[in-house]
Amino acid sequence: MISTEFPRDLFMTAAIFGIAAFVWAGWGQERPPKHWLWRVLLVIVQLGGVVAGGFGVTLAVRNWRGPTAIVVGGPPFVAYMITFAVEVVAIVVLAIWAARRKRTDLIAPLALAVVGIHFIPLAWVFAQPIYAVTGVITTAIAVVAARVPDRWAARSFWCGLLGGATLLAVGLLCLFAAT
Repeated sequence: MISTEFPRDLFMTAAIFGIAAFVWAGWGQERPPKHWLWRVLLVIVQLGGVVAGGFGVTLAVRNWRGPTAIVVGGPPFVAYMITFAVEVVAIVVLAIWAARRKRTDLIAPLALAVVGIHFIPLAWVFAQPIYAVTGVITTAIAVVAARVPDRWAARSFWCGLLGGATLLAVGLLCLFAAT
């Protein structure tokens, strides 16, 4: 499930997924359920994201000369840049679309769905099967978050708690797999 051929890439995954977990759990603070425990759980995901991000960056820098699936200018690098650019444009377009339709409650699930979908082709780009699994899980979370009633909590709460926790868990798995 996790290829350990490129430890540097795994450390970078831990860094990126850790910071992403921090950001998503932060967005989840928009309107969580009223009980204080939900905010504590979000903060735990955020703190875990900071730790994973910090260790990931540090270890990636220490292993920067190690092998990587991405060489600047090579086909995987170009595929990564195109996928990333499409992801950013799609999120911006969908956010504008949701805002114009007075459905800002859907921005977080739409963004998480795009993030999830973009991980699927990156599984081949990085030769890392766990990306496809992460993509399927985060996309499923986005679909559920878009469908649940938002009376009890904002849809961004579900994206932040479950999407953030998923990214944190995968980031930590990659960190430990590389060490």
